[in-house]
Amino acid sequence: MKTLTAQMASDGGPWHLYVVLYGENQWPTVRWERTGPVPTVAERRRALASLGYQVAPGAAWSWTEDSRDPDDDSTPVLLIAAVAVRGRDRGTA
Repeated sequence: MKTLTAQMASDGGPWHLYVVLYGENQWPTVRWERTGPVPTVAERRRALASLGYQVAPGAAWSWTEDSRDPDDDSTPVLLIAAVAVRGRDRGTA
């Protein structure tokens, strides 16, 4: 079954969860207007389901941090979470 990557990110503002679809102009996206707390795993699961996806069997969320200017460690941190997903109905996207 084909898997894709879902990512969730925030730079201190609202959280965005999206499914990465290479070659597409728009990606399926959910936005939480709050800046905290971080959306729970259950909230992320429901958001993915609303977009027609589910976490792939055995996959787990991983976290990393980035910044808009990697050469300046005083810039705000961008938190990014990622997980492998698949389509809910067909197992593909």
